[in-house]
Amino acid sequence: MNRASQIALSIPGARLETATDTYFHARVETRLLRFIDDLELLLDSEAGLIHIRSASRVGHWDLGANRRRVERLRREFEAQTPTTP
Repeated sequence: MNRASQIALSIPGARLETATDTYFHARVETRLLRFIDDLELLLDSEAGLIHIRSASRVGHWDLGANRRRVERLRREFEAQTPTTP
């Protein structure tokens, strides 16, 4: 969870709102129009997963910005995950 939250905070415009051992919330200001989006991570220890939610606070269509943000977080997380032989 610590690694995922560090990656999330490296996203341009991200500002920490709340962080616990199992939950992370950041607000992300978009570059062009300065919209505020919410990025949330929730640790599900039993399933061995981190659930990710990225959503616009206003409107219904964000030109794919939230999907790209989640995919970037996933790629960078996987790139930093050690592989086992």
